[in-house]
Amino acid sequence: MSENFEKISKKISKITIDNPSLPRKVEWYNILDPEKKEITYLKKKFGFDDKHLELSLVNITTQRPMIYGGKNYLFITLHFPVMDNGKVLPGEIEFFIGHGFLITLHDGKTKALKEFFKYCQDEQIFSESYKLESSAILLYEILEKLIQDSYSLLDENNIEISRVEKSIFENRLQETTSQLLTLKRNIINIRRIIQNHKNIMKKLTEMESSLVPQEQIKNYYDILAEHSQRIWEFSDIQKEIIESLHDTSESVSSYRINNIMKTLTIVSVIVMPLNLFINLFGMNFNPSPPEENIQLFLRIIMWSSLSGLLMLVFFKKKKWL
Repeated sequence: MSENFEKISKKISKITIDNPSLPRKVEWYNILDPEKKEITYLKKKFGFDDKHLELSLVNITTQRPMIYGGKNYLFITLHFPVMDNGKVLPGEIEFFIGHGFLITLHDGKTKALKEFFKYCQDEQIFSESYKLESSAILLYEILEKLIQDSYSLLDENNIEISRVEKSIFENRLQETTSQLLTLKRNIINIRRIIQNHKNIMKKLTEMESSLVPQEQIKNYYDILAEHSQRIWEFSDIQKEIIESLHDTSESVSSYRINNIMKTLTIVSVIVMPLNLFINLFGMNFNPSPPEENIQLFLRIIMWSSLSGLLMLVFFKKKKWL
Protein backbone atom coordinates (compact mmCIF):
# COMPACT_ATOMS: atom_id res chain seq x y z
CA MET A 1 0.00 0.00 0.00
CA SER A 2 1.28 3.47 -0.89
CA GLU A 3 2.62 5.63 1.93
CA ASN A 4 0.44 8.52 0.84
CA PHE A 5 -2.75 6.47 1.25
CA GLU A 6 -4.70 6.15 4.50
CA LYS A 7 -7.87 4.20 5.21
CA ILE A 8 -9.60 6.28 7.85
CA SER A 9 -12.74 4.15 8.05
CA LYS A 10 -14.71 1.67 5.99
CA LYS A 11 -16.10 4.48 3.83
CA ILE A 12 -13.44 7.18 4.12
CA SER A 13 -10.09 7.02 2.31
CA LYS A 14 -7.46 9.72 2.13
CA ILE A 15 -4.60 10.46 -0.25
CA THR A 16 -1.96 12.99 0.72
CA ILE A 17 -0.40 14.71 -2.27
CA ASP A 18 2.95 15.86 -0.93
CA ASN A 19 5.68 17.16 -3.21
CA PRO A 20 8.96 17.19 -1.21
CA SER A 21 10.19 20.21 -3.17
CA LEU A 22 7.26 22.31 -1.93
CA PRO A 23 6.50 23.33 1.68
CA ARG A 24 2.81 22.38 1.49
CA LYS A 25 0.53 19.43 0.74
CA VAL A 26 -3.02 18.61 -0.41
CA GLU A 27 -5.26 16.05 1.28
CA TRP A 28 -7.95 14.35 -0.80
CA TYR A 29 -10.70 12.63 1.20
CA ASN A 30 -12.80 10.22 -0.85
CA ILE A 31 -16.05 9.14 0.86
CA LEU A 32 -18.37 6.42 -0.49
CA ASP A 33 -22.08 6.37 0.35
CA PRO A 34 -21.83 8.99 3.13
CA GLU A 35 -24.18 8.52 6.05
CA LYS A 36 -24.54 10.28 9.41
CA LYS A 37 -21.29 8.84 10.75
CA GLU A 38 -19.25 10.27 7.87
CA ILE A 39 -21.12 13.60 8.02
CA THR A 40 -20.34 13.85 11.75
CA TYR A 41 -16.66 13.23 10.98
CA LEU A 42 -16.59 16.08 8.44
CA LYS A 43 -18.46 18.40 10.78
CA LYS A 44 -15.99 17.75 13.60
CA LYS A 45 -12.85 17.99 11.45
CA PHE A 46 -13.74 20.85 9.08
CA GLY A 47 -16.75 22.61 10.59
CA PHE A 48 -18.79 22.68 7.38
CA ASP A 49 -22.29 24.18 7.38
CA ASP A 50 -25.02 21.71 8.29
CA LYS A 51 -27.11 22.58 5.22
CA HIS A 52 -24.22 21.57 2.95
CA LEU A 53 -23.46 18.42 4.91
CA GLU A 54 -27.10 17.33 4.76
CA LEU A 55 -27.06 17.58 0.97
CA SER A 56 -24.14 15.13 0.96
CA LEU A 57 -26.04 12.26 2.54
CA VAL A 58 -26.38 9.19 0.34
CA ASN A 59 -30.19 9.14 0.59
CA ILE A 60 -30.57 12.76 -0.58
CA THR A 61 -30.42 13.43 -4.32
CA THR A 62 -30.29 16.97 -5.68
CA GLN A 63 -32.08 17.73 -8.94
CA ARG A 64 -29.61 20.29 -10.27
CA PRO A 65 -25.93 21.23 -10.02
CA MET A 66 -25.04 23.93 -7.51
CA ILE A 67 -22.12 25.85 -6.09
CA TYR A 68 -22.15 27.67 -2.76
CA GLY A 69 -19.54 29.46 -0.76
CA GLY A 70 -19.02 28.55 2.89
CA LYS A 71 -16.57 29.78 5.48
CA ASN A 72 -13.15 29.22 3.85
CA TYR A 73 -14.49 26.57 1.46
CA LEU A 74 -16.66 25.96 -1.61
CA PHE A 75 -19.45 23.39 -1.74
CA ILE A 76 -20.21 22.01 -5.22
CA THR A 77 -22.75 19.46 -6.41
CA LEU A 78 -22.37 18.09 -9.93
CA HIS A 79 -23.92 15.24 -11.90
CA PHE A 80 -22.11 13.16 -14.50
CA PRO A 81 -23.58 10.54 -16.84
CA VAL A 82 -22.80 6.94 -15.92
CA MET A 83 -23.82 3.79 -17.78
CA ASP A 84 -25.76 1.25 -15.75
CA ASN A 85 -26.99 -1.88 -17.58
CA GLY A 86 -27.26 -0.03 -20.87
CA LYS A 87 -29.03 2.96 -19.35
CA VAL A 88 -27.47 6.38 -18.75
CA LEU A 89 -28.10 7.61 -15.21
CA PRO A 90 -26.88 10.67 -13.29
CA GLY A 91 -23.95 10.01 -10.97
CA GLU A 92 -24.02 12.65 -8.26
CA ILE A 93 -20.81 13.91 -6.65
CA GLU A 94 -20.43 16.49 -3.89
CA PHE A 95 -17.20 18.44 -3.49
CA PHE A 96 -15.86 20.40 -0.54
CA ILE A 97 -12.77 22.37 -1.50
CA GLY A 98 -10.61 24.67 0.60
CA HIS A 99 -6.99 25.53 1.21
CA GLY A 100 -5.01 22.29 1.33
CA PHE A 101 -7.95 19.87 1.08
CA LEU A 102 -10.51 18.43 -1.30
CA ILE A 103 -13.36 16.12 -0.32
CA THR A 104 -15.44 14.04 -2.73
CA LEU A 105 -18.64 12.28 -1.66
CA HIS A 106 -20.41 9.88 -4.04
CA ASP A 107 -22.06 6.46 -4.41
CA GLY A 108 -19.09 4.77 -6.10
CA LYS A 109 -20.79 4.29 -9.49
CA THR A 110 -18.66 6.89 -11.27
CA LYS A 111 -15.87 4.82 -12.77
CA ALA A 112 -13.65 7.76 -13.81
CA LEU A 113 -13.49 9.10 -10.25
CA LYS A 114 -12.51 5.74 -8.80
CA GLU A 115 -9.82 5.27 -11.44
CA PHE A 116 -8.32 8.71 -10.88
CA PHE A 117 -8.25 8.20 -7.10
CA LYS A 118 -6.30 4.98 -7.69
CA TYR A 119 -4.04 6.79 -10.14
CA CYS A 120 -3.20 9.50 -7.61
CA GLN A 121 -2.50 6.81 -5.06
CA ASP A 122 0.01 5.02 -7.30
CA GLU A 123 1.27 7.60 -9.82
CA GLN A 124 0.64 10.96 -8.18
CA ILE A 125 3.99 12.46 -9.26
CA PHE A 126 2.65 12.69 -12.83
CA SER A 127 -0.39 14.79 -11.90
CA GLU A 128 -0.63 18.57 -12.18
CA SER A 129 -1.81 18.79 -8.59
CA TYR A 130 1.46 17.18 -7.44
CA LYS A 131 3.52 19.74 -9.32
CA LEU A 132 1.59 22.69 -7.87
CA GLU A 133 0.12 21.14 -4.69
CA SER A 134 -3.11 23.06 -5.14
CA SER A 135 -6.58 21.77 -4.30
CA ALA A 136 -7.97 23.97 -7.10
CA ILE A 137 -5.79 22.14 -9.63
CA LEU A 138 -6.70 18.77 -8.10
CA LEU A 139 -10.38 19.64 -8.55
CA TYR A 140 -9.67 20.61 -12.16
CA GLU A 141 -8.00 17.25 -12.82
CA ILE A 142 -10.89 15.33 -11.29
CA LEU A 143 -13.47 17.26 -13.31
CA GLU A 144 -11.39 16.83 -16.46
CA LYS A 145 -11.39 13.03 -16.02
CA LEU A 146 -15.13 13.00 -15.36
CA ILE A 147 -15.87 15.11 -18.43
CA GLN A 148 -13.58 12.99 -20.60
CA ASP A 149 -15.56 9.95 -19.47
CA SER A 150 -18.67 11.62 -20.94
CA TYR A 151 -16.95 11.60 -24.33
CA SER A 152 -16.65 7.81 -24.10
CA LEU A 153 -20.42 7.57 -23.62
CA LEU A 154 -20.95 9.64 -26.75
CA ASP A 155 -18.57 7.31 -28.60
CA GLU A 156 -20.66 4.34 -27.47
CA ASN A 157 -23.74 6.13 -28.77
CA ASN A 158 -22.05 6.57 -32.16
CA ILE A 159 -21.38 2.83 -32.31
CA GLU A 160 -25.00 2.11 -31.40
CA ILE A 161 -26.23 4.60 -34.02
CA SER A 162 -24.31 2.67 -36.69
CA ARG A 163 -25.94 -0.57 -35.52
CA VAL A 164 -29.38 1.01 -35.66
CA GLU A 165 -28.77 2.30 -39.18
CA LYS A 166 -27.75 -1.19 -40.28
CA SER A 167 -30.81 -2.73 -38.63
CA ILE A 168 -33.14 -0.28 -40.38
CA PHE A 169 -31.93 -1.16 -43.86
CA GLU A 170 -31.92 -4.87 -43.07
CA ASN A 171 -35.61 -4.60 -42.12
CA ARG A 172 -35.10 -5.76 -38.53
CA LEU A 173 -37.84 -3.36 -37.45
CA GLN A 174 -38.67 -4.85 -34.07
CA GLU A 175 -35.00 -4.77 -33.03
CA THR A 176 -34.62 -1.26 -34.47
CA THR A 177 -37.51 0.16 -32.45
CA SER A 178 -36.00 -1.09 -29.19
CA GLN A 179 -32.56 0.28 -30.09
CA LEU A 180 -33.95 3.69 -31.06
CA LEU A 181 -35.91 4.03 -27.83
CA THR A 182 -32.83 3.16 -25.77
CA LEU A 183 -30.67 5.64 -27.70
CA LYS A 184 -33.24 8.41 -27.37
CA ARG A 185 -33.50 7.87 -23.64
CA ASN A 186 -29.72 7.87 -23.17
CA ILE A 187 -29.18 11.02 -25.23
CA ILE A 188 -31.95 12.86 -23.38
CA ASN A 189 -30.44 11.81 -20.04
CA ILE A 190 -26.93 12.92 -21.07
CA ARG A 191 -28.22 16.32 -22.18
CA ARG A 192 -30.26 16.77 -19.02
CA ILE A 193 -27.26 15.87 -16.85
CA ILE A 194 -24.68 18.13 -18.51
CA GLN A 195 -26.87 21.07 -19.50
CA ASN A 196 -25.61 23.33 -16.68
CA HIS A 197 -21.99 22.18 -16.55
CA LYS A 198 -20.73 25.08 -18.60
CA ASN A 199 -22.23 27.62 -16.19
CA ILE A 200 -20.67 25.89 -13.18
CA MET A 201 -17.26 25.79 -14.88
CA LYS A 202 -17.53 29.51 -15.64
CA LYS A 203 -18.19 30.20 -11.98
CA LEU A 204 -15.18 28.12 -11.00
CA THR A 205 -12.94 30.34 -13.15
CA GLU A 206 -13.50 32.97 -10.44
CA MET A 207 -12.14 30.67 -7.73
CA GLU A 208 -9.25 32.22 -5.79
CA SER A 209 -6.09 30.41 -4.72
CA SER A 210 -3.18 31.51 -2.61
CA LEU A 211 -0.90 29.17 -4.57
CA VAL A 212 -1.92 29.46 -8.22
CA PRO A 213 -2.37 32.76 -10.12
CA GLN A 214 -5.94 33.66 -10.94
CA GLU A 215 -5.22 33.77 -14.66
CA GLN A 216 -3.88 30.22 -14.57
CA ILE A 217 -6.96 28.95 -12.74
CA LYS A 218 -9.16 30.74 -15.27
CA ASN A 219 -7.31 29.06 -18.14
CA TYR A 220 -7.77 25.60 -16.60
CA TYR A 221 -11.51 25.96 -15.98
CA ASP A 222 -12.10 27.67 -19.32
CA ILE A 223 -10.87 24.42 -20.87
CA LEU A 224 -13.50 22.50 -18.88
CA ALA A 225 -16.20 24.96 -19.96
CA GLU A 226 -15.19 24.40 -23.59
CA HIS A 227 -15.34 20.62 -23.12
CA SER A 228 -18.81 20.91 -21.59
CA GLN A 229 -19.98 23.03 -24.52
CA ARG A 230 -18.49 20.56 -26.99
CA ILE A 231 -20.19 17.61 -25.32
CA TRP A 232 -23.49 19.48 -25.48
CA GLU A 233 -22.98 20.16 -29.19
CA PHE A 234 -22.02 16.53 -29.91
CA SER A 235 -25.08 15.28 -28.04
CA ASP A 236 -27.22 17.72 -30.02
CA ILE A 237 -25.87 16.28 -33.27
CA GLN A 238 -26.56 12.75 -32.05
CA LYS A 239 -30.08 13.79 -31.05
CA GLU A 240 -30.72 15.05 -34.61
CA ILE A 241 -29.27 11.87 -36.13
CA ILE A 242 -31.46 9.66 -33.94
CA GLU A 243 -34.55 11.68 -34.86
CA SER A 244 -33.65 11.29 -38.55
CA LEU A 245 -33.15 7.54 -38.09
CA HIS A 246 -36.48 7.33 -36.34
CA ASP A 247 -38.16 9.05 -39.29
CA THR A 248 -36.35 6.71 -41.68
CA SER A 249 -37.45 3.70 -39.64
CA GLU A 250 -41.04 4.91 -39.74
CA SER A 251 -40.82 5.39 -43.52
CA VAL A 252 -39.37 1.91 -44.05
CA SER A 253 -42.04 0.43 -41.79
CA SER A 254 -44.82 2.30 -43.62
CA TYR A 255 -43.43 1.22 -47.00
CA ARG A 256 -43.34 -2.39 -45.86
CA ILE A 257 -46.89 -2.25 -44.50
CA ASN A 258 -48.13 -0.60 -47.71
CA ASN A 259 -46.55 -3.37 -49.80
CA ILE A 260 -48.19 -6.01 -47.62
CA MET A 261 -51.57 -4.32 -47.88
CA LYS A 262 -51.17 -3.93 -51.65
CA THR A 263 -50.37 -7.61 -52.03
CA LEU A 264 -53.32 -8.67 -49.87
CA THR A 265 -55.65 -6.35 -51.81
CA ILE A 266 -54.51 -7.70 -55.18
CA VAL A 267 -54.94 -11.29 -54.01
CA SER A 268 -58.43 -10.48 -52.70
CA VAL A 269 -59.48 -8.77 -55.94
CA ILE A 270 -58.23 -11.69 -58.06
CA VAL A 271 -59.87 -14.32 -55.87
CA MET A 272 -63.27 -12.60 -55.82
CA PRO A 273 -64.20 -13.22 -59.51
CA LEU A 274 -62.78 -16.73 -59.29
CA ASN A 275 -65.13 -17.47 -56.42
CA LEU A 276 -67.99 -16.01 -58.45
CA PHE A 277 -67.31 -18.35 -61.40
CA ILE A 278 -66.95 -21.34 -59.14
CA ASN A 279 -70.23 -20.57 -57.40
CA LEU A 280 -72.08 -20.00 -60.69
CA PHE A 281 -70.86 -23.17 -62.34
CA GLY A 282 -71.37 -25.11 -59.17
CA MET A 283 -75.14 -24.48 -59.09
CA ASN A 284 -77.11 -27.71 -59.82
CA PHE A 285 -80.29 -26.95 -61.78
CA ASN A 286 -80.70 -30.47 -63.21
CA PRO A 287 -78.80 -33.68 -62.63
CA SER A 288 -76.06 -34.02 -65.23
CA PRO A 289 -74.31 -37.12 -66.58
CA PRO A 290 -70.65 -37.61 -65.55
CA GLU A 291 -69.38 -36.52 -68.99
CA GLU A 292 -71.02 -33.12 -68.64
CA ASN A 293 -69.68 -32.73 -65.08
CA ILE A 294 -66.16 -33.22 -66.42
CA GLN A 295 -66.73 -30.62 -69.14
CA LEU A 296 -68.19 -28.23 -66.56
CA PHE A 297 -65.13 -28.69 -64.36
CA LEU A 298 -62.81 -27.94 -67.27
CA ARG A 299 -64.79 -24.80 -68.18
CA ILE A 300 -64.55 -23.62 -64.57
CA ILE A 301 -60.78 -24.07 -64.66
CA MET A 302 -60.50 -22.26 -68.01
CA TRP A 303 -62.68 -19.28 -67.08
CA SER A 304 -61.04 -18.95 -63.66
CA SER A 305 -57.54 -19.00 -65.18
CA LEU A 306 -58.54 -16.53 -67.91
CA SER A 307 -60.11 -14.21 -65.34
CA GLY A 308 -57.03 -14.31 -63.11
CA LEU A 309 -54.76 -13.65 -66.10
CA LEU A 310 -56.86 -10.67 -67.26
CA MET A 311 -56.76 -9.21 -63.74
CA LEU A 312 -52.98 -9.55 -63.60
CA VAL A 313 -52.63 -7.87 -67.03
CA PHE A 314 -54.91 -5.06 -65.89
CA PHE A 315 -52.87 -4.49 -62.67
CA LYS A 316 -49.66 -4.57 -64.66
CA LYS A 317 -50.99 -1.99 -67.16
CA LYS A 318 -52.01 0.29 -64.30
CA LYS A 319 -48.53 -0.17 -62.78
CA TRP A 320 -49.97 -1.46 -59.54
CA LEU A 321 -47.55 -4.38 -59.60
